[in-house]
Amino acid sequence: MASSSSILLTKAMVGPRTRAITVIQEETERTEEKEEAGFRSPTWSILQALQKINKAKRPEGEAIMSAPPFFHTPGRQDIKFWAEDGGPTVVVRKNLSKSEQEQWSKKMGEAKDWVVWCRSRKKDKEQRPFEVDGKEIFSNHSKQVKPKAGENMDKKEGKGQSVRWKAWWQQGSIKCAVSEEYASCWVHQDCHVADEQKAALKKAVGVSGGKDECQVRLKGRERDYWMGTKIGMLGGCGFQGQLTAGDGSDKKAKWEQDIMMCEMFIDKRKS
Repeated sequence: MASSSSILLTKAMVGPRTRAITVIQEETERTEEKEEAGFRSPTWSILQALQKINKAKRPEGEAIMSAPPFFHTPGRQDIKFWAEDGGPTVVVRKNLSKSEQEQWSKKMGEAKDWVVWCRSRKKDKEQRPFEVDGKEIFSNHSKQVKPKAGENMDKKEGKGQSVRWKAWWQQGSIKCAVSEEYASCWVHQDCHVADEQKAALKKAVGVSGGKDECQVRLKGRERDYWMGTKIGMLGGCGFQGQLTAGDGSDKKAKWEQDIMMCEMFIDKRKS
């Protein structure tokens, strides 16, 4: 797993170190099996957009190695990755087993502070438990219009979402890929979702490839995460200054000097 997640867990995980090692081993095996079967983690951009809908504290379904540091109480069912349990929840349903989905449905009970990120349900499929008291606020499953004579139709129109690469949590990679699966977002029917929140989610989902959100925040638990990255361990996070680097480039048989100045992450906390 990436050093950033490892250091975060070392400082934040509840319980003895032996338990942490056991949980990480189990979660690693489980995640590798899920990824071999085709699962890809949603991007942090999507998770942050979902989090803002209900000010979620807990992501349900993320693995311990990939749990975003901007959630306060990540976990899965009875497994607490760190801190206390409970609070508004974002559920990544596809990463839950059938038994975990059933357990979560029972646990949900009368709660109204949940957001579910899932596959779009086909019309011929049975209604899912959370849909009974819920409402769909986003879906990229658009109806396909029959093309006119002589008109070409893009078969993938309205389809696709930005996801993390396979095994990104091992490499610390922020590269994104595009999944061709339809996705939808559900909330409780009494939950009010502002238009700007819906627009932010649509924008996050629509990002095609490229790189995921990577904004350094040196406050609270997120500080532990970023200080565990390579640049953090080299002293780049919190460095009070600038870094200038030179690289000779060969252009038309002549050497030219390229100069780059990189802004360093400045820790503005009060000393």
